[in-house]
Amino acid sequence: MRLFDLSGETAFVTGAGSGIGQAIAAGLAEAGARVALFDLARQTAGLAETLALVQKHGRQGLALEGDVTSADDLRAALARVEREMGPLSVAVNAAGIAAATPAEDLALSDWQRVIDVNLTGVFLSCQAEARLMLKQGRGSIINIASMSGSIVNRGLTQVHYNSAKAGVVHLTKSLAMEWVDRGLRVNAISPGYTLSPMNRRPEVAEQLVTFAGETPMARIATVDEMVGPAIFLAAGASSFVTGHDLLVDGGFTAW
Repeated sequence: MRLFDLSGETAFVTGAGSGIGQAIAAGLAEAGARVALFDLARQTAGLAETLALVQKHGRQGLALEGDVTSADDLRAALARVEREMGPLSVAVNAAGIAAATPAEDLALSDWQRVIDVNLTGVFLSCQAEARLMLKQGRGSIINIASMSGSIVNRGLTQVHYNSAKAGVVHLTKSLAMEWVDRGLRVNAISPGYTLSPMNRRPEVAEQLVTFAGETPMARIATVDEMVGPAIFLAAGASSFVTGHDLLVDGGFTAW
C-alpha cells in the first residue's frame, strides 16, 4: 500500500547490529527505503548481518561504526549518509543498554552509563538527525523507549533504565512540539517484554516465563513485532501523528 511505502526514502538506524534495531532496519528496507546502519565497533559482525538483510531486499545499505554518546561520531556518520545516500528522511534510534542492580547498591558510574546511552544518546541522535531534516523541512524520527518508561516492572531492580526510558518518552514529546511547525514528526515506540539480546541477560532470562504470564497476550514479543509499528510511524500512514508514545506491549499496561 502506498500509505506504507518508503520507496525513495533514506533511513538511519542506531543500534542496528542486533535485536530490535536490526529487525527494524531490515523492515524499512523491505518497505522500500535505503538504510544506513549505525552501531558500536564491537557490533561489526551484527552490522554485516543487517547489511546483508537490507541488500537482500534490493536496497542500498551502509554500515557505520560509532557511539551514540559521541556527537562527533553521529555527525560524521550522518554526513556520510547524506553524501552517499541522499537527504535523510527517516531515523530510528534503537541503541540502548540494560542492567539490573538494587538502587541502594547502584554505583554512580553504572547509573551514569545507562543514562548516557539510553537518554543522552537518544537526544544526541535526534539532534544530529534533525539538523539534516530541518534543512529540507520534512522527516520522521522514531525513538525506541520502553513500557518501563510508563510502569515499574515487577521483580526488576532497574531504576536507572526505567528513569532513562521515561526520559526518552518525554524527550520525544518535547522535541515533537519544538519541531512540529518545521515539518518534523517525532514519536516513540515503547515495547513490552521482547525476546531481544537485552532480554536474554541472565537476570532476566529466568523470569521470562513469569513475564509472559503477566502479559495479557500470554507471551513475549518477537523483535519482528516492532517492525510494523516502526514502518507506520515512518510512513505517510502516520502523517498526522507526532509526540506519541506507541505502546507495543501485548496489553501489559492495560492491567
